[in-house]
Amino acid sequence: MGKCNIDHTLEDVHNKYQSQREYLPETIADQWELYLKSGLSQLELNEAFHLLKKYDLASEDDQQIRESQMIQLFNSKKS
Repeated sequence: MGKCNIDHTLEDVHNKYQSQREYLPETIADQWELYLKSGLSQLELNEAFHLLKKYDLASEDDQQIRESQMIQLFNSKKS
């Protein structure tokens, strides 16, 4: 997944999440709700946005990789 130089706001990430929510597994979608309320750094916002970006169009293999990365992102916030 390519990186870009645009800093995304919490609103950007929330809107992207809302547009992709129906395509995410329910367990992942529920964790996004909590994650977005946890006070995110700019780096976390950018990473979150790019994991969600075009999730619905990604191959099944890519979706599984992203889901794994999402779980890592959620777990890093818990430590």
